[in-house]
Amino acid sequence: MKAVIQRVSKASVTIENKIVANINQGLLILLGVTDSDSQEDVEWLSRKIANLRIFEDEHGVMNTSLLDINGEAIVVSQFTLYAATKKGNRPSYIKAAKPDIAIPLYKAFVGQLEGDLGRNVQTGEFGADMKVELLNDGPVTIIIDTKSKE
Repeated sequence: MKAVIQRVSKASVTIENKIVANINQGLLILLGVTDSDSQEDVEWLSRKIANLRIFEDEHGVMNTSLLDINGEAIVVSQFTLYAATKKGNRPSYIKAAKPDIAIPLYKAFVGQLEGDLGRNVQTGEFGADMKVELLNDGPVTIIIDTKSKE
């Protein structure tokens, strides 16, 4: 799994002119799934994100997590995180998992993150044409790949 994690002051997802997810302080998580991902990747990534110390403490130091600030989260499926651009100018998405693999793992990740955070996590809609808006706070953007554990 790959995740692009953005610390936000606010974020939303709109589908067909209807806002389906809307948060204030928290994280917007773009999640890509590949065929070799498993429940182990789901659990490791969720724990890592929930405990990632990227929010400022009382001294202005990035030393607190989403858990610590009781922040909100939106998870958006993003198969384009597995784009291969080495050959030609049109990206190939062959490394992205097909829906029969990606959807259950995406849903498992959302459920795991809800459990790790102890709160609901908002989402986009898998496969939909989504408009994602965010106000990146910092800006702080972190990329995590479960295969390299970084």
